[in-house]
Amino acid sequence: MRHFKQTTLSLAAAQALMVLAMPAMAQTTAATPEAKTQSLETVIVSGRRAALANAQKIKQNSDEIVDSVVAEEIGKLPDRSVSEVLQRIVGATMSRVSASSDPVHFSVEGSGVNIRGLTYVAAQLNGRETFSANQGRNLGFEDVPPELMSGVDVYKNPSAEQIEGAIGGLVNLRTALPFDFPGFKGSLSVDVSRNALAAKNKPSVSGLLTNTWNTDIGKVGLLLDVAHSLSSNRTDGLVLDPFYKQSATATTWISRGITWRQQFYDRTRDGLYGAAQWKKGNLESSLTFFRSKYRFNWNENNVSNQVDPYNVRVSDATYDANGVMQKGTLTGVNGSGDVIGIEVENQTRYSKRSSQTDEFAWKFQGKVNDQLTLTSDLQYIKSKTQNFDSTVGTGVGLPSETVDYTGSMPQLVFNDAAKATLNDPSKYYWAMMMDHLDKGKGTQKALKLDGRWQFRDNPILEDLRFGIRVAKRDAETINGVNGAGDTYNWATITHAWQVGWNIGELAYINQSKIPTYKNNFNNFMGGGKVNLPALYFPAASVAFGFPDSYNQLHQLYLNKCSEFAKTAGWDGAGCAQNANSFQGGGRWAVSSFGTDPRGMNVQSESTAAAYGQLRFSLEEKGLPIDGNIGLRAVRTKNEAQGYYALSVNTPPVGSVLAPGVVLPRFTQATIDANNKKQDISQSFTDFLPSLNLRYKATQDLQFRFAVSRALSRPQFNQMQAYIPMTVGLDIENPAQGSTAAPIVKAVKLTGTSNGNPELKPIKSTQEDVTAEWYFGKGSSVTMAVFNKDLKDIIVNQTFKRTIQDSDGKPVSFVLNGPNNGAKGYARGAEIAYQQYFDWVPSWLQGIGLQANYTYVDSKVKRYNAVYSAYCTPGNGQENLNLFINGCDTDGRTFGNMPLDNLSRNTFNLALLFDRGPFSARIAYNYRGKYLYGVALNSDNTGPNQTNALDTNPASATYNRHDISLPLGLPLWAAGYGQVDIGLHYTFTDNFKMGLDATNLTNQTYKQIMEQHIGQIGHNYFTSGRGFKLSAQYNF
Repeated sequence: MRHFKQTTLSLAAAQALMVLAMPAMAQTTAATPEAKTQSLETVIVSGRRAALANAQKIKQNSDEIVDSVVAEEIGKLPDRSVSEVLQRIVGATMSRVSASSDPVHFSVEGSGVNIRGLTYVAAQLNGRETFSANQGRNLGFEDVPPELMSGVDVYKNPSAEQIEGAIGGLVNLRTALPFDFPGFKGSLSVDVSRNALAAKNKPSVSGLLTNTWNTDIGKVGLLLDVAHSLSSNRTDGLVLDPFYKQSATATTWISRGITWRQQFYDRTRDGLYGAAQWKKGNLESSLTFFRSKYRFNWNENNVSNQVDPYNVRVSDATYDANGVMQKGTLTGVNGSGDVIGIEVENQTRYSKRSSQTDEFAWKFQGKVNDQLTLTSDLQYIKSKTQNFDSTVGTGVGLPSETVDYTGSMPQLVFNDAAKATLNDPSKYYWAMMMDHLDKGKGTQKALKLDGRWQFRDNPILEDLRFGIRVAKRDAETINGVNGAGDTYNWATITHAWQVGWNIGELAYINQSKIPTYKNNFNNFMGGGKVNLPALYFPAASVAFGFPDSYNQLHQLYLNKCSEFAKTAGWDGAGCAQNANSFQGGGRWAVSSFGTDPRGMNVQSESTAAAYGQLRFSLEEKGLPIDGNIGLRAVRTKNEAQGYYALSVNTPPVGSVLAPGVVLPRFTQATIDANNKKQDISQSFTDFLPSLNLRYKATQDLQFRFAVSRALSRPQFNQMQAYIPMTVGLDIENPAQGSTAAPIVKAVKLTGTSNGNPELKPIKSTQEDVTAEWYFGKGSSVTMAVFNKDLKDIIVNQTFKRTIQDSDGKPVSFVLNGPNNGAKGYARGAEIAYQQYFDWVPSWLQGIGLQANYTYVDSKVKRYNAVYSAYCTPGNGQENLNLFINGCDTDGRTFGNMPLDNLSRNTFNLALLFDRGPFSARIAYNYRGKYLYGVALNSDNTGPNQTNALDTNPASATYNRHDISLPLGLPLWAAGYGQVDIGLHYTFTDNFKMGLDATNLTNQTYKQIMEQHIGQIGHNYFTSGRGFKLSAQYNF
């Protein structure tokens, strides 16, 4: 650490000395014309056609393989978010859910971006690494105001001079500088957006002001760019639960029914960007500040079935050829077989998050002479985020529900008895509550020194680029943790399963003054698709009234428990302690925050890189070939502040060890010594060569070949250094009445780690071949084939941690967690076409077409194969199948899962029209089916459900479902396409208006759960159409 600080100070001093010395150098060096460069400066454009032409020029002239989007006007990228902009680029895709770990919440403006099917994407702002404090290391593109962007570049195979970290690709967001404009320029944009389902009008405003002056000290420019954007959306969702066999010999599969959710989402996004620029002679400097601020809150009503799937009974059922129920009427029974109906939980969830990223950057450049140019770049980033999430729920006993799964969307029908129950508030009771808190912060200091030596009178060599970069990044995430170690602090209030042994009756909502409200689900899914009954939910004020409202809810439980204790003849003081069996950590209490190591992740990363890159051209030798070859060497040091946690189960008094069983001896002193803070560090050096070649067959036709090695470092949440270890015992107790001693049959040294601080970067060797035909201004056909050979892919797998017992003997624990445990590949092809048809009849003049298609294939092979035909109880190292191969509801595994988040087929198609003052675009984007993952806790498909049926004939627990056998169904996104349209009219040189519509055909987004009986629709989301009316004035 000290060495790094000293290095940083030394380099900062060197930068300052260079700034002071450069004027003296410049006095002896006459200004010389700039040699040919490939700099990608912002180009001022007017209109979509000019923007496409400028983006094509960037691609054609670049040293590397790149695709770009250029703003049509000041502050006007062609979509609502940067994520949506990126999905239009060939090879890039956008996720339409909030996060890959939370696929049950739809994101109207998109979220994570993949390039060529891979999530290993690096983000930069004006060529500098940038990020959000979101437990990872990348930028949340949806957080960035698109109004501040002048363009976006996507590098598919970066060169040695670019910052490491991109395997899938590198996304560089570009903002404008004052010298990009000829002088004074101003722009003001306003718009109003409306989501058809939310039915709210939300305004946005953005503006830019810039000017340049020629002064005695040189040319000076200032720029200010601001943006404020509001958005309100509603998403309705329908959920079909997984299907179960009710016994190992059953031939039919039954789901416990249909549930639904409705979410209201409000987003505020603010941006502030300022730039100062100066130039005199051969010296130039810029100082920039960028702020992205993102806030959202959403309020959701979610209905879920609580009935045990093995207690579901069905009448009037029909089944398909696989025995899967298609229609029928569902009800529920208790353990005695008595019909009790279906317990339904009605949850109100409130969530809010605020995030902010600030970047300060200073760049200085000077020409020492007509051959040598030196550049220094100093950067400081500070990012923070904070989240509060609260769910409270009522419950109601539903007599029955009739379901129909045969159509394009599941259907529900309720008889008169069910309708009467749901419409009666006296039937509802307070059921549950769950809170979650987290916050994160991150900083980065980086210094980059670059040089360029231009060769004179050399027929082959053009320039040598070289430089160094040092960076120091710190990241901290804190989650609230309850006594059981859970970051989501769930607790029961009253449920039917508590009645008769813990409470005498349920806490009905009409017995308290805690507010509820009735949701009629009007116009659900846009109307006409699904008819739903009205239900009573907790008021939103109860959810965001935490912690006071939670204390009131918990008091309801204590009251009911105490009343029952009096009639049952036991001490009511034990009611608080009885909550242990529900929550796992004692009576409900606010989670600890910032004090429990299980909820903390503190990381520090230092990098030092050096590169050299030689640019060359063989044109003077009669060969139309140019390119660059380079090598980047980078040294990385990670430090994780962590905690060892050792728990030891002791054998019963009088027990004996079975033959061959060895029980390590751990005294309390040894246990205490291993329950301690532990800082874990590691260092590694990587060498990343690159080669880019271009063959210019004609002035318009060129071919490229690129090969390189790249790396992508682990996400910080994958490197959490909290390492729990458990000495577990498998004990055989004697039969009742026997005097035999208990036998310890096995000792299990296991653990499940949230992260692995010794993870290495994922590495890739990658090749690209392209063909590019530029047959007119803004007209081109380009094709590419690519291959990425990956190694050290991070997967959940076992790894060992060794400590010493009280006798000094090594004891190795087998942990389950993230590990560099696989290799694989992603390979495919891209084709893109764009053209305005100037040869058409005059009445069609201005029409154009833009289209692209991407095909990606992938494969993953684990270093140590983990596969068995059946899963086993538990979700630790003894059941790695769960997180790798997945587990069905009957315990069978799947296997052969592809890379997550990778679509085999993706395409874009846009019909363009630009003539005179009128401009239009009708765009269609389609992303093919892809896998989110397995065991994602997505609406009863993941390991939070531990009620799978053991159908393994060789198992001692065959035909049982009470053995904590978890689920891990693969969850897929179905293919999805959406039509968007934009119409714009320029009234004067300064004023224009536009009307944009998104999801014009009101598509439904579908997710699929995979079971051995087939791939079945699981989640159905509708967010409705979106509209935006905008106006822009330039002055």
